[in-house]
Amino acid sequence: MKRGAVGIAGVAAVLAVCLMEGADRPQGDGPQYTAEGQLVRPNNYREWVYVSSGLGMTYGPLADAARDANPMFDNVFVNPSAYRAFMATGKWPDQTIFVLEVRSSESKASINNGGRFESSLVGIEAEVKDEKRFPGKWAFFGFGVSASPAGMLPTNAQCYSCHRTNGAVDNTFVQFYPTLLEVAKNKGTLNAKFAEAKAAEE
Repeated sequence: MKRGAVGIAGVAAVLAVCLMEGADRPQGDGPQYTAEGQLVRPNNYREWVYVSSGLGMTYGPLADAARDANPMFDNVFVNPSAYRAFMATGKWPDQTIFVLEVRSSESKASINNGGRFESSLVGIEAEVKDEKRFPGKWAFFGFGVSASPAGMLPTNAQCYSCHRTNGAVDNTFVQFYPTLLEVAKNKGTLNAKFAEAKAAEE
């Protein structure tokens, strides 16, 4: 009887350690790939955690007049388990996946006489953290408006260097996600370069 109790306690201890070790890793809602290594578009991404939206944002030279007049919305979603891990640690765990949904904007339609609202889908992109699969840990994918799987964008694409250089937390633009920015500040996980710039602004 005593030996059985010890055995059960031992199994429980092992399970507890396994659970603790996996606590910072997303389970079940991480990136999925085809046999050819393409990323499967997560079509339920709108059931994920909504992070933030931007309107008419551009990271390069100023947008031209036509784009300024018709700015696009970008909506950012992240898989729920990665979000929970970030809220607890201020860091993005392996198997994090962001989805960027880009939509055109309209004004003065129906009863709306000012401001802008979202309309048709322009494209969907994803940023994935998969440390075993990608040499730089993070990779980018462009789906366009298709629901088909997408291949990884080449590593010389501008998004890689831009995120690596300017991301506030581990390759991601947390500086544009106000609720998550506060978490990163409180957890002390802001990239040093960004933290210094932010301190200078304040």
